[in-house]
Amino acid sequence: MSQQFTLPDGRHLEYRVSGDPTGYPLIWFHGTPSSTEPPPALEKAAREQGIKIIAAARPGYGDSSRHVGRRIIDAVADTQALNDFLGVKECIVMGWSGGGPHALAMAARLPGAKAALTIAGVGPAVAPDLDFLAGQGEDNIEEFRAAEQGEPQLRAFCENMRSEIKAGGPEGAVAALDTILSDVDKAAAKRGDLGDYLFNVLNDGLRTGVDGWVDDDLEFTQAWGFDLSEIKVPVLLYQGSDDKMVPYSHGQWFAKHLPADALRAHLIEGEGHVSLVAKGAELLAELVEAGKQ
Repeated sequence: MSQQFTLPDGRHLEYRVSGDPTGYPLIWFHGTPSSTEPPPALEKAAREQGIKIIAAARPGYGDSSRHVGRRIIDAVADTQALNDFLGVKECIVMGWSGGGPHALAMAARLPGAKAALTIAGVGPAVAPDLDFLAGQGEDNIEEFRAAEQGEPQLRAFCENMRSEIKAGGPEGAVAALDTILSDVDKAAAKRGDLGDYLFNVLNDGLRTGVDGWVDDDLEFTQAWGFDLSEIKVPVLLYQGSDDKMVPYSHGQWFAKHLPADALRAHLIEGEGHVSLVAKGAELLAELVEAGKQ
């Protein structure tokens, strides 16, 4: 069940605590768009491995107040305030897709962060040596072209997609994402409870509107506010070759630019964007081990 926390500047932050309530803290950063519920395989693994998951909805999602003009680095202050409130002194961090850059920001700047893992994390659009849109599905290209034109155009795109996602239930949500789901991801979404999960987090995160989605995209298209060279803790990088949301080239870019002495790169042939999060137990076990170093 989600709860509310008031940040020092008066904004509200929606957050959820799950997994093992007495376990070691894992800070989870959701995708774009999404909400506080972690993937089923990760939540199950957390209960089994003695890990407490703390997940906040980024500003503008669900009941989290909007933070106009936010940058990725701004998530550090929000996370630190929530950690202080919950009594968290040290933690490990994990981010999926749009949450990947935020997990890296924690690795660079969050006091007490011991290790980070990014799953199909989106690369920096402003990097001169990354073709940001190459390999992305049709809807993603349209989305980021709209972001380049400004907030009104981007908001119109997100509102239209929100209507499609909410109208069709789990099957409709997968159908609405057709151009950005590879075959391996479509197959993964049909197995177990992943399809229901995708619909639930999309529907929940967008229940009050598209502000969070809009602001995520806008912050992806500008400088992140920190440098990867600041990262000194272990970083685990997971990226699949069959990903049409965040293409393989983004993972390759991170493998080249993250500090070599901190990096464990897993660039995996045949995996996609959704299929990777089904590996919750494997991902969590490796992250926990890295955090002990």
